[in-house]
Amino acid sequence: ERIHTVNQLLKAYALFEKDTEYVIMDNKVKIVDEQTGRIMEGRRYSDGLHQAIEAKENVKIEAATQTYATITLQNYFRMYNKLSGMTGTAETEAGEFWEIYELEVVVIPTNRPIARDDREDYVYKTAREKFNAVIDEVVSMREAGRPVLVGTTSVDISELLSRALKMRKVPHQVLNAKRHQAEAEIVTEAGKPGMVTIATNMAGRGTDIKLSDESKAAGGLAIVGTERHDSRRVDRQLRGRAGRQGDVGSSQFFVSLEDKLMRLFNSERISGLMDRLGLEEGEVIQHSLVTKSIERAQKKVEENNFGTRKRLLEYDDVMNSQRSVIYKRRGNALSGDRIKVDIINMVYDTLGDLVEAYQPSKDWDGFRLDFFRTFAFEPEMDAERFANEDFDAVCNNLFHQATQFYKGKGQRIATAALPVFHQVHQDKNNKFDKILVPITDGKKTLQVTSVLQEVIDTEGQSLITDIEKGISIAIIDDEWKEHLRAMDDLRQSVQGAVYEQKDPLLIYKFESFELFKSLVARINQEIVGFLYRGGLPASDPGQMRQAPAAPVKQPKLQESHPSLDSPVEADTASTRGAAPAAPRPVKMAPVVKEGKTYGRNDVVTVRNMQTGEVKNIKYKKALPLLAQGWVIED
Repeated sequence: ERIHTVNQLLKAYALFEKDTEYVIMDNKVKIVDEQTGRIMEGRRYSDGLHQAIEAKENVKIEAATQTYATITLQNYFRMYNKLSGMTGTAETEAGEFWEIYELEVVVIPTNRPIARDDREDYVYKTAREKFNAVIDEVVSMREAGRPVLVGTTSVDISELLSRALKMRKVPHQVLNAKRHQAEAEIVTEAGKPGMVTIATNMAGRGTDIKLSDESKAAGGLAIVGTERHDSRRVDRQLRGRAGRQGDVGSSQFFVSLEDKLMRLFNSERISGLMDRLGLEEGEVIQHSLVTKSIERAQKKVEENNFGTRKRLLEYDDVMNSQRSVIYKRRGNALSGDRIKVDIINMVYDTLGDLVEAYQPSKDWDGFRLDFFRTFAFEPEMDAERFANEDFDAVCNNLFHQATQFYKGKGQRIATAALPVFHQVHQDKNNKFDKILVPITDGKKTLQVTSVLQEVIDTEGQSLITDIEKGISIAIIDDEWKEHLRAMDDLRQSVQGAVYEQKDPLLIYKFESFELFKSLVARINQEIVGFLYRGGLPASDPGQMRQAPAAPVKQPKLQESHPSLDSPVEADTASTRGAAPAAPRPVKMAPVVKEGKTYGRNDVVTVRNMQTGEVKNIKYKKALPLLAQGWVIED
C-alpha cells in the first residue's frame, strides 16, 4: 500500500503538470481533455492518483472513487446496430475506421471552393524565438484589421501568450478551460476586425466564427498555430476555423525545435542544419520539405497511438465478453421478467459447487456446515447417502429440499409483512406509493423498494419478487465493482510476462477467465445465501436481551471504550450485559431464556424469530443458531 502511494505521488509530481493535464478551480483539481481543451466535469483519476495531485497542489483531498462500470469508446459504439458520422477530418484516419468499425470513409466535395491560404510552417530554433515571432505576427495582423485566432496546446501556453500581449498592450480575449463559461460571448466577438482571441483546442472543434464585412475585406480570419499537435486531425480542425463556406482567410503554424513533437523526431538534424547555414537568433526556416518532415513525424505518432488504441481494444474485448454476461444478469434482475429462473439456476449451481467440493473426500460434516451457512437449514440426508449416491442424485434431492424451504420462507415473509402494508394503505394521512422494506441476514441490511398497491393486490407475492430483484442487483453491483479492480491489477501484473517471452494478452485471457469463474460462483453464493438467510428484522427487538456468557472458560480480556473510565469498569459492564453509552454497534451475544443455565449436552427447543422454524437440538449445537437470532423456548 505504501509503495503504491509513493508511486502515485511520483507520477503526480513528475508526469502531471498544472494548467496542462489539469487546472485548479474552486480549490479543486479538474481534469482537462487534451483533445478538446475542455474541463471534464465529474471525472477523477483512479487508484489514488487524483488524491496524489490534490496533495501536491495543497487543496482538499477528496475521497477515493471506485469504478462501477468501464467500457472503451470502440466497444460502446459497436453496441449500435448502425453507425455513421460526418466530420471534416476523417480522411487521415480512414484505415482505423475500417479496421475497428468496418466503416468506409467517403470524401464529399466542399459546398464552395476553399479560399483559405494555408502557408508553410515557420521553424525556429528555440521556443523563445518562436513566441516572439507569434506576438509580432499577431500585432501585424491586428494592425491590418484582421481578426486573429491564436491556437495553443495547453492552458499554460495560452496564459503565457496572454501575459506577453498585455506587455505589448494588445487587447485580446482568452478562451481556455478556466473560462469556459464565457465561451459563447468570446466566440461571438472573435470575428470582428482587429479582435485577437487566444484559445486552446476548445475553439478548434466545431466553432463557427462569423466574420463581419470589414473583416472579410481586410483578408478574413487569420489562424496562428503556436505548435504542431501530435495528430494531423487537430491541426486541420484549427485551420478549418478560417475559410468556412468560401470565406477568405489564412493559417500559419509556428514551430520550434524545442517543441515536444520536434524533440521526438530528428530535431537535432534540423538544428545542425540551421547551425551550418549560419542562421542567427530569430531567423526562420520555411520550406515544404520541413513541413512534410513534420507531417511524417505526426503520422508516426498517429500510427503509434493507433497501435495503443488497438491493443487497448484487444484487452477490452476480454472484458466485453464478461461485461455482456454480468449486464444481462443485472438487466434480468432489474426488469424482473426472469428473476425466478435465474434464482433457481443460482440455487442449483451453488448446490453443485458445494457437493463437488465435499463429496469426493466424503466430508459430510464439512458439507453440512457449509450448507447450513448458505441455506440456513439442515439437509435431510445422512452421511452414507451423501457419500455413495451419484452427484446428480444428491444435487436433485438437495435442490428439491431447498426449493420447498424457500417457498415456505417466502410465504412467511409475505404473511408477516402484509398487515403492515394494509395498515399504511388504510391510513388516510399516508400518501405513499412506494415503501422501503428492510431485509437483513444478520450481518448487513438492504432496503428494498416495493409498490404499496401491488403488494396488497398480489397478497405479498410482489414483495418477494422485489426482494429478489433488490438483493440480486445490490450483490451483483458490489461484486462487479471488486472484479473491475481485480482485472485492473491483473492487467498491470501480466505486463511482466514479456520478460518470459510470453504474450501478456494471452496470459491476461487465461487469468481473467479464472477470475470470472470465481466471480460468478461468488455472486451465486452471495445472492442465494442472502435470500435464504435474510428476512424482516425482528418486530420488537426490546423483547430480546443479551445472554450471560456461555459456560466455557474464556481468557480475561481488557476492553477499551470511550464511555468506560477503566478496564475494571469495562469488565464489569460486559459481564452484566450493560449497553455502552456511545451509540456504537456491538456484536450481539446469543439470546436465551432469562434466569436459566444449560449444560452442553442438554436438549433445548430453539425457534427462529424471523421464519418461525422450531428445532430440538443439544445446547452445544444451538449456540451458533442463537448467535444468528434464534431463541430458546421452555
